[in-house]
Amino acid sequence: MFRYATKKDRMLYIIGLLAAVATGLTTPANSLIFGNLADDMISMSGTLERNVYVKDAASDMLLDAVQDFSLNNTYIGIVMLVCSYLSVTCFNYAAHSQIMAIRSKFFQSVLHQDMTWYDMNPSGEVASRMNEDLSKMEDGLGEKVVIFVNFIVGFVGSVVLAFYKGWQLSLVCLTSLPVTFIAMGFVSIATSKLAKQEVNVYASAAVVAEEALSGIRTVKAFEGENKEVAVYKEKVVAAKLLNIKRNMFSGIGFGLLWFFIYASYALAFWYGVGLVIKGRHDEYYENYSPGTMITIFFSIMMGSMNIGMAAPYIEAFGIAKGACAKVFKIIEQIPTINPIEPRGKNLNEPLNTIEFRDVEFQYPTRKEIPILQKLNLKIHRGQTVALVGPSGCGKSTCIQLIQRFYDPKAGDVFFNGINIKDINIKWLRERIGVVGQEPVLFGQSIYENIRYGREDATKEDIEAAAAAANAAIFIKKLPKGYDTLVGERGAQLSGGQKQRIAIARALIRDPEILLLDEATSALDTASEAKVQAALEKVSQGRTTIIVAHRLSTVRRADKIVVINKGVVVEAGTHQELMAIKNHYFNLVTTQMGEDDGGMLSPTGNILKNFDVKDEDEQEIKVIEEEEDIDDALDHTDKKKKKKKNKKDKEPSPMPGVLKLNKPEWLHLGIGCACSIIMGCAMPIFAILFGSILDVMRSDDDDYVRDNTNQYSLFFLICGIVVGISTFMQIYLFGVAGENLTERLRGLVFSAMLKQEVSWFDDRSNGTGSLCARLSGDAAAVQGATGQRIGSIIQSVATVVLGIALAMYYEWSLGLVAIAFMPVILISMYLQRIVMEQENMGNAKTMENTTKLAAEVVSNIRTVVSLAREDMFHKTYIELLTPAVVKSKRNTHYRGIVYGLARSVMFFAYAACMYYGAWCVVNRDLQMGDVFKVSQALIMGTASIAGALAFAPNMQKGITAAQSILKFLDRKPLIADSPGVSLEPWHSNGNVLFDKVEFTYPTRREVQVLRDLVMRVQSGQKVALVGPSGCGKSTCIQLLQRFYDVDAGAVLIDDRDVRQLAMSNLRMQLGIVSQEPTLFDRSIRENIAYGDNTRIVTDQEIIAAAKKSNIHQFIANLPLGYETRMGEKGTQLSGGQKQRIAIARALIRNPKILLLDEATSALDAESEKIVQEALDAAAEGRTTISIAHRLSTVVDSDVIYVFENGVVSESGTHKELLETRGLYYTLYKLQTGSM
Repeated sequence: MFRYATKKDRMLYIIGLLAAVATGLTTPANSLIFGNLADDMISMSGTLERNVYVKDAASDMLLDAVQDFSLNNTYIGIVMLVCSYLSVTCFNYAAHSQIMAIRSKFFQSVLHQDMTWYDMNPSGEVASRMNEDLSKMEDGLGEKVVIFVNFIVGFVGSVVLAFYKGWQLSLVCLTSLPVTFIAMGFVSIATSKLAKQEVNVYASAAVVAEEALSGIRTVKAFEGENKEVAVYKEKVVAAKLLNIKRNMFSGIGFGLLWFFIYASYALAFWYGVGLVIKGRHDEYYENYSPGTMITIFFSIMMGSMNIGMAAPYIEAFGIAKGACAKVFKIIEQIPTINPIEPRGKNLNEPLNTIEFRDVEFQYPTRKEIPILQKLNLKIHRGQTVALVGPSGCGKSTCIQLIQRFYDPKAGDVFFNGINIKDINIKWLRERIGVVGQEPVLFGQSIYENIRYGREDATKEDIEAAAAAANAAIFIKKLPKGYDTLVGERGAQLSGGQKQRIAIARALIRDPEILLLDEATSALDTASEAKVQAALEKVSQGRTTIIVAHRLSTVRRADKIVVINKGVVVEAGTHQELMAIKNHYFNLVTTQMGEDDGGMLSPTGNILKNFDVKDEDEQEIKVIEEEEDIDDALDHTDKKKKKKKNKKDKEPSPMPGVLKLNKPEWLHLGIGCACSIIMGCAMPIFAILFGSILDVMRSDDDDYVRDNTNQYSLFFLICGIVVGISTFMQIYLFGVAGENLTERLRGLVFSAMLKQEVSWFDDRSNGTGSLCARLSGDAAAVQGATGQRIGSIIQSVATVVLGIALAMYYEWSLGLVAIAFMPVILISMYLQRIVMEQENMGNAKTMENTTKLAAEVVSNIRTVVSLAREDMFHKTYIELLTPAVVKSKRNTHYRGIVYGLARSVMFFAYAACMYYGAWCVVNRDLQMGDVFKVSQALIMGTASIAGALAFAPNMQKGITAAQSILKFLDRKPLIADSPGVSLEPWHSNGNVLFDKVEFTYPTRREVQVLRDLVMRVQSGQKVALVGPSGCGKSTCIQLLQRFYDVDAGAVLIDDRDVRQLAMSNLRMQLGIVSQEPTLFDRSIRENIAYGDNTRIVTDQEIIAAAKKSNIHQFIANLPLGYETRMGEKGTQLSGGQKQRIAIARALIRNPKILLLDEATSALDAESEKIVQEALDAAAEGRTTISIAHRLSTVVDSDVIYVFENGVVSESGTHKELLETRGLYYTLYKLQTGSM
């Protein structure tokens, strides 16, 4: 676990360990001086009682002996204070450094893994390991190590001292030691094994959460909230059962431990008193005085207690070890394709040729399906080459092989005749620019997103790249220009704007090779015109490889390569291939459909004939408002923070947490009772011990023997009671704590899924942040519940009973001991303040770093293609560093507080014993009573110090509980109206938008819909068309009630959607979108997801698959319907995913079918198949389609043309062409007829 420590860390660890050893040696030192004092006090107090003539001399000798003891105890306390401070501070400081190094290496290793590894490890699981596992590791690397060493050294030193003073009694006392070690070994092995299993289960739960939260619109559209919660809870319950089993093993182990400790007390006193009696009459045993017996006994007792107090740390180390194994496995995982490996050539010449020679390839997760089969292809410098063909034929695979995301199974890829495997990966990727269909932008400014293309780019370089990409004009019009934040995945920009930023990012690296993978397919006419113009402009003079489904965009390529079933079937120019009238010709004619036989005209003509500036203007207004809101929110947050600092602290969240633990109140009640019993054990021990000391003053051997036997029996009974109580406490609090954690995770996840869609639009509620909160906070709450409650109650019981005993025997002596309690309480309070501030800062840092990690890992292909792994790693470190610096500073406060808590008992004991001796001399107090009072109170102090070791976990738990309860109190803004009927309801399919006005909650100043009136009759096929940002998709979302209108109403069958139960409303709707969200489950489960209100039969699933033209494909897969889809459906092509999405929509038999750009991203063949499936699915239903490609909506019953949030015109295709309005202009531009 310490393999990544630096020299400085090792030096701190050495200092910390030496200080811990010194701290541990204070235990036997205290036993030694205490035994000597006991001898003096027993003999002196006996003398005082028996001989009044020497009373003054005996009193002086007694006080001198006690004074020496008090001074020595004070010195031991000073050593304890200084060494505790040093050990805790040094180890915590080094641990923070080491955990930062491990976090850094872990993230670095994750960033540099190859794509095969990512295909096997879902991004949600990776993010989970970065959050949960590393936190568990941190728990096992810090102060707990030195506290554990302190206890172990105390045990070893005490045993050595005991054997030195008397080996016979020591051997008898240690008879329980082998059993104790066996019990602890059993606990350690069991907890470590179970902890590893728990880590895996929680990682799989994190994958479920990440998928659901990132696909929240799909989850809500298909009413999948309850199903997602059920799947998530299934994983969490599995983890809970593992942890309950772990607590059971811990309870058995620790219960046996404490039983044997008390049993050894009984045996020690029984046998030890016998040796003392023998010593009175036998010279061989004369060294066994009462003091020697007490020294040996206390040495073994304190040593055994140290083992007992060390036991919880064994569990913590077991958990940390389990987490450590997984983390180090990833850190030490050597990728097959390693971008940071210096191996490989840097070619000192232009990349003149790219060649595929007999390339064969299968994806690692689908080895049974060949993608490329002896593919041969050669591309020359400066050529523009287009790869076309049906979905799944291997076009995008070629793009990935060129970037060396994967290596071929057979054959090779060559650059300038040199095998790609012999070329330095980073050098190669730096010379390639990539623009994909869905460009990934990161949640930073436009400036930073472009700079990701080239790290050393200047402001002038960035502005030049933006100008070359036709993006400079719209960027300059933004309120913050290049400093405008683009939102998560670029959510604040339109599709066209994102594409142009991505082009600028690709251009700034001045790539020799430009890879364009469906760069314009998802755009409307206006956006496509701008992006296509930018692409044509930048591809000049570069080797450009285009993957395209819309064949009109590639007809001027130097070479068009047609790929089918993984091989090149034909290649040539557009004219050559059209003349052959084979594969390419068939694709073109299929795609042309009803487009009047035309092809898209040159971009320049489009820009001349159509004013496309509206889109940018409108989006700029949107972003401007977003920026204003962000500024307002920042300002409000600052005001809130100032206000909060002036107010009192928030009330404790613990009552709310205990209320959530209500079903386990019986467990908690019995656990609390057991904790009280355990707390009483120490004062009872003090009573028995003091009574034995009183007995030892007698010269009557029979009296001593009879009473000792009785007290030894009492010790044995205590051992049985304490052993059972320990088991019950650990097990019952464990059950209650695990049930609470499971309940909290379920409640928080359920509450997240129930929030309105606009809540997820808030950039602070990104998927990464939510996953971090979900896994971190719920787990942290256990730090303030479960075993921690037991420890607190146990400590309080010890202190209360100790004080009661003090008041009973000698109230003034009790007051002396109590005087030291405020020191502990003040130190605990100061620590709480320090830890609270640190935890709040750390929680925010962890949220931000997890958010960055989740964003980077989920978009790893973009990161790798940009070769920006090191840049993101640097950003991660920059986010992490301030919190680590603060944590390191706070280690000093923690060290001082812990040192005070541990050392105050020595100072208190010194004062109590000195005052107690004075009371013996001046108030005729019995010496045994002094021991009873002092021992009871000191043990109470010690128990508080022990509980204090877990104070950091306690404060983390309280902070997390506040966060959770605050979130659970939030009511979704969109929910069923009170009293709404939940009775099943079936729509006829009539839809009316009645004078609807709408603005998005995050940008109220931008009117999206303006007094919109639109009617859809039952069974009609209706299309919504118009430029980006005009309100088409907004209508779909209002119909699904993702948002509520500001004015007017959306009605289905004349019923306001706000008056319908959302379950009834959404059951009438089926949606197929441009990029359907599919889950990493089987195809069967993904199709069945269409109706989450019941169990969908296999017959229904197959029937839906047949209707969507996907059944035959599924049936031919090796696992058929049980084939897993991969993360976000990555194992299937676009067309296959679309058809599964159609099948999913059909399962619910919706009355209204919503199609949002359902075919825009598909190749000609897939589009034809999917369109046929959509046409079949639309029969007998009301269909509302959003389309940019107008050829897909010409047969609609009504086409509504949107412009600036209103319907500017409507009618059939023929009617709208005759009116020669906006629709006529859009259509002619697309068909190239103008």
